[in-house]
Amino acid sequence: MTVTSGDIALARYRLSRYLTPTPLEAASGLGEHVWLKLENANKTHSFKIRGALNAMLALDPEARARGIIGASSGNHAQGMACAANLLGLKVRIIMPASTAQRKVRGVIRWGSEPILFGEGYTEAEAEALRLRRESGLTFVSPYNDPHVVAGQGTIGLEIIDALPDVERVIVPTSGGGLISGIALAVKALKPSVEVVGVNLERSPAMYNLMYGTQLPVFEDSLADALPGEVEEGSITIDLVRQWVDRIVLVSEEAVAQAMRWMVADAGWMVEGGGAVGIAALLTDAVADDGKRTVVVVSGGNVDANVLTRVLADTSP
Repeated sequence: MTVTSGDIALARYRLSRYLTPTPLEAASGLGEHVWLKLENANKTHSFKIRGALNAMLALDPEARARGIIGASSGNHAQGMACAANLLGLKVRIIMPASTAQRKVRGVIRWGSEPILFGEGYTEAEAEALRLRRESGLTFVSPYNDPHVVAGQGTIGLEIIDALPDVERVIVPTSGGGLISGIALAVKALKPSVEVVGVNLERSPAMYNLMYGTQLPVFEDSLADALPGEVEEGSITIDLVRQWVDRIVLVSEEAVAQAMRWMVADAGWMVEGGGAVGIAALLTDAVADDGKRTVVVVSGGNVDANVLTRVLADTSP
């Protein structure tokens, strides 16, 4: 399986009936040359609706009839549930027991069935794959699916449309579906653009695959959308190696700082996973070198108690 720029263009056409481009907003507090791509303003308040909806639009009638199952730590689940609602389909989604309640409620609100299982995403995904094998269900991966990658890549097309002279794009990174799609789309139109991924120090799975390191991977994090391993053989691994220039790491403390910055300076409520690109700039994991930079803010689904705790912490 592979993904091409043509697949991303087709995804854009498919999605145009259901989704509108998300805002690109100047972030003067980070520098006059920095903009935020606000996927928290998308349907379900996350970029995940793009890939989930494109993948489900691409399913043939037989695959739909077998029943659809997914695994997610929250945002892909809401994307699948929203897509199913739009298309008149039914889906089941395996979610870790620790999933933010806001995300669980979102799945229910869109009319789908959340099944809480396991301590983290890796266990939830294994359970979903087991059910696929045993019951013949159609599995829609949050990242290891060419249609999902192509759907996420439409963000890259929107960035180039809105800021043709962009020089760098910073993207949250976990399984790689978001960054591989964006990197492919952006570099197909403007190869000189630098694409930088941001992994968590606590969950550096893609960093390990990129650089051959063996840093430990933990399941729990303030950025609950990003932890977990990458499925063996995932198409995103080669795509990231081919199209992404580098990956940097940020700490839990940096993520909390970025969430506070987003509320206080930008006026947006974002989840930890959505704020890692901001964290990379605030801590100089990505140096301020004057490049025209777009930071992808991937989601805004944070539980009120988590946000309250982060905002109450006055540490830098």
